[in-house]
Amino acid sequence: MRLAIIGGTGVYQLEAAHQREPLRAETRYGSIEVWPGEMSGHEVFFLPRHGTGHTVPPHRINYRANIAGLKQLGCTAVIATNAVGSLRESLPPASMLIPDQFIDFTRVRPLTFFDGDEGVKHVDMTEPYCPTVRQWLAAAVADEGETYEREGTYLCAEGPRFETPAEIRTFAQWGADVVGMTGLPEVVLAREAGLCYASLCLVTNFAAGISPTPLSHREVTELMGEWDAVIEKVLASAVSRAAEAPDCPCRQPIT
Repeated sequence: MRLAIIGGTGVYQLEAAHQREPLRAETRYGSIEVWPGEMSGHEVFFLPRHGTGHTVPPHRINYRANIAGLKQLGCTAVIATNAVGSLRESLPPASMLIPDQFIDFTRVRPLTFFDGDEGVKHVDMTEPYCPTVRQWLAAAVADEGETYEREGTYLCAEGPRFETPAEIRTFAQWGADVVGMTGLPEVVLAREAGLCYASLCLVTNFAAGISPTPLSHREVTELMGEWDAVIEKVLASAVSRAAEAPDCPCRQPIT
């Protein structure tokens, strides 16, 4: 089984996947660069979402090239990490959440592979995150003894600015639990491409209006830096549970 790991803010390399030269994949949407490796007996490709030096802002990431490239390389499942802000006092920094729903509040990004070139297609999003991969992650986080919640709603804002307190209050009223800038359209594109996909959300701060201090990117990266070893252990544990599931609904053709 060939897996992809997409690293978000603070996850710019994976020890198990930085022992070889990077590979490039050319797609109709652009090229991507990934690092191959082996983790828990499985072949993995690591893709740093923002680039190795965090050079690409969230609204400029080529999400379509990333997912199309991983599909082209033969990946069948994707585990993503996302640094997020919490909209609930009961979900403090240094917590983890494995979302099962999302709200898309982005505005200017290409959102789909289905632009009408091959006819009009509509994808079902009743269960947007793969339940099988979510189970791998839940078991892995539990093994590490970390605080986590195995379901919740991720709201994706456009960025790159942080949200206002008024927006955060609105998002909470809508039922969102965490807010980030990179989860969409990644999860939708993965479903359109027939890839099993789930996210490990890492709470780095309380969102604006809940946090007692102004938000900064530094506090996000500092907390993520403290989690390097834990994140790699959780990912390795999740990958160790990986097994092919060709009958997974995520893999069904979209008509």
